[in-house]
Amino acid sequence: MRIALLPLDERPVNVRLPADVAAIAGARLSLPDAGLLPSMRTPGKAGPLGDWLLDQDVDAAVVCVEMLVHGGLIPSRTSADDTPTVLERLGVLRRLRRARPGLPIAAVSLVTRASDSYHGDEEPSYWPRYGRELHALGGRLHRAHLADLTGEPAPAEEIDVPAEIRADFELRRLRNHVVNLEALRLLAEGVVDPLLITADDTAVHSAGSVEQHWLRHWARALEPAGTLLMYPGADEVGAVLVARALAARHGRPVRVSVVAGDPAGLDIVAAFENLPTGAGARRQILAAGAQVAAAGEEADVALVLHTPDPGRTDWFGDPPSPDPDAVAATVRAVRDSRVPVALADVRHTNGGDPDLVAALRAEGLVDGLVAYGGWNTAGNTIGSVVAAAVATVVGTREKTLDRTAARRLLLHRLTEDHGYQAIVRATGPDAREARERLQPILRGFDPDWTIEDVRFPWNRSFEIDFTLVHQQDR
Repeated sequence: MRIALLPLDERPVNVRLPADVAAIAGARLSLPDAGLLPSMRTPGKAGPLGDWLLDQDVDAAVVCVEMLVHGGLIPSRTSADDTPTVLERLGVLRRLRRARPGLPIAAVSLVTRASDSYHGDEEPSYWPRYGRELHALGGRLHRAHLADLTGEPAPAEEIDVPAEIRADFELRRLRNHVVNLEALRLLAEGVVDPLLITADDTAVHSAGSVEQHWLRHWARALEPAGTLLMYPGADEVGAVLVARALAARHGRPVRVSVVAGDPAGLDIVAAFENLPTGAGARRQILAAGAQVAAAGEEADVALVLHTPDPGRTDWFGDPPSPDPDAVAATVRAVRDSRVPVALADVRHTNGGDPDLVAALRAEGLVDGLVAYGGWNTAGNTIGSVVAAAVATVVGTREKTLDRTAARRLLLHRLTEDHGYQAIVRATGPDAREARERLQPILRGFDPDWTIEDVRFPWNRSFEIDFTLVHQQDR
């Protein structure tokens, strides 16, 4: 099977991860040349990227709308392109549908974030001064919207943001909201199916959350025949939709059960999200073209969740204290599973729980995992784990399973999410030191693999990229 992917941006999680998921089931991923893709804040070539998509002779297409209309994720927040320009670029999808009436076209469009920080690497130039104020403004506007619905007085707190800064930011949001509405129209017209509208770095009360309410209104009004899903996530969606394409080609549904070491943790809203973890997991499963197995129903794979810490801790900014009870409960869930296990460690953001990995190794359970993840947000982790699990089930059924590719991805995520994000990352973006410290971690899982080509794509510690090579291929 051949799948074309127009990725969210050029980072490994948006390019390498979807390719790795496709490879598990023996499929090939077609990606634009690097020269067309963005380079952090420098936009990709939106027009030529649309032409590239139209030229692909593939069995399915996965399209990240931010790349198609803005040239990438960061440009969607920073570019000055006007609304008519971006809508014209989005029209490429109608041209593709006319040219290929039977081609499965899956699309994802993001609700623009307003991060609760003063970090300006990925934001408009005024973010280091007004970022947290703009995030708070979104929360205030959301509460005012809710007050309108109940007839209660609107919140009156003052937020100090100059009028010109507020206008610039809100006009960008308005433009991008119009793009999301137009994406809904494309779903209603049958141009794309499914459409995922995901929320990147949000909160229960935020600009992104209230925009999702408005989008749900239009979804109810339009009643599109295709599939629409809205939930927290971003960087994992390309891989999830690749898995969906694999599952659709296979035809027979993949059934995934959701199991939690601490079931109460399924009701926790993880940091940077606006939906309880259990509900987010179920939507990730549906987005990947799988079915959520009911209690007692036979499943093909169990999604075991190391559920969020109620304190919403972060490995990088707020290293958590050990929680042996939570670790023990998750280990029991893995050990007691009667079907293959895909483990999503969302206990803490920005890194897998080293105590959990150590306990799994002591029980001899790591090698039996179908997939593992523990990076960044809960949505990122769960989606990437579900994608790998679905690809494995499909590959096994179709007898196209590439066991080396599956092993490589499992080891990569263990090394990066557990080894790098939770243990090594604090040393900063030094490629040589990172390799020297990660190599023994990798070999502790499997001595037949080595790390090569370590790099930091955006020259910061958050994103690391490396290649795992088996000794037979050296």
